[in-house]
Amino acid sequence: MTPDDPWLAAVWPFVRAELPPTPATVLEMGCGLLGGFVPALLDAGYQAVGVDPEAPEGPDYRQIEIEHYEPLHPVDCVVASLSLHHVVELDAALDQLQALLVPGGVLVVVEWAWERFDEATAQWCFARLASPAPGAEPGWLHRHQERWAASGKPWDGYLRDWATEEGLHPAEAILRGLDARFDRRFHAESPYFFADLADTSETQEQAAIDAGQIRAGGIRYAATRP
Repeated sequence: MTPDDPWLAAVWPFVRAELPPTPATVLEMGCGLLGGFVPALLDAGYQAVGVDPEAPEGPDYRQIEIEHYEPLHPVDCVVASLSLHHVVELDAALDQLQALLVPGGVLVVVEWAWERFDEATAQWCFARLASPAPGAEPGWLHRHQERWAASGKPWDGYLRDWATEEGLHPAEAILRGLDARFDRRFHAESPYFFADLADTSETQEQAAIDAGQIRAGGIRYAATRP
């Protein structure tokens, strides 16, 4: 089963390729309201649990911060998708990821490098936003477009101030922390925004990256615990 959410569906092939063989135990850190990859993991034959304060109800989820989650036993694999850049204490979260894995266990990370979201990339995204449906909440890129216009600041200053207010960790810090604790086996920069844009595919975003029009905002990383 492929996840229904466009972003999850696009990233699932990478995640699936890095997983250990079934029926391994997999913990997804930061599965979110939709349950993340947990339904697809279960459908593929894994023993999966999603951990997130906003996780869905049900036996396959735990509504708790990852820093406070204490499983009965370490797991064979941890998947962390778009969760590390906004944890309160990065080192504590990374230490917990290390403790959650068995020796030789697999870590799969999908992240956002917010510091690469420069003005050229922002303008490229804003030009491809669809109008919100009547009565619908504006998406996160719509909100950035509106807040930036209201701030009167240059884009770099606006983005830096926003990231500071949100307590976001840059991708470089995340990668340094991961490499200090795990044995890296894969790392790549990748498209990130396409799922929130109108009539824009992952392939089209990659073409814009390759042409130097925008910067790659996505990070895909896999490693094993020593």
